[in-house]
Amino acid sequence: MLHKLLLYIHIVSAIMSIGPFFVLIPMVKKLRAAEASEQHVYIDSFRSAIRLAKHAGHVLVLSGVLLVIVGSWSWKSSWIVITILILVSSLYFLARAFSPKLRKLNEPGQDKGDLVRQLSRSIWIYLVLLMTMLWFMVAKPQLW
Repeated sequence: MLHKLLLYIHIVSAIMSIGPFFVLIPMVKKLRAAEASEQHVYIDSFRSAIRLAKHAGHVLVLSGVLLVIVGSWSWKSSWIVITILILVSSLYFLARAFSPKLRKLNEPGQDKGDLVRQLSRSIWIYLVLLMTMLWFMVAKPQLW
């Protein structure tokens, strides 16, 4: 029963950590066309979505660790090792990809079009990282 509960928590937190980034795709398009007076609403929404995904990611990692502890998998399993490597790189990417660009959007004299393109690109890169981790967790390939 504990394993099923942890698995449920793990799956829900995966959905909550990935889902907001799909919402950000159309939001970036609206941010591109937003007037300066309404731009802060999109930036605040963007930050909230990232904050939700970040905290869901904490639950995701904790539940994943607990699943390995109570489950039959080894920390040396290829899919776990690769997922952890991608996780570490995605955390580094997340820290640098969004907040600095969102701060610059509020600064006068910044190229809004370029910053919005960078945000859009960051969303897609991060989604690829997240979906790759998701594939490793679901498929559990044994590479060694």
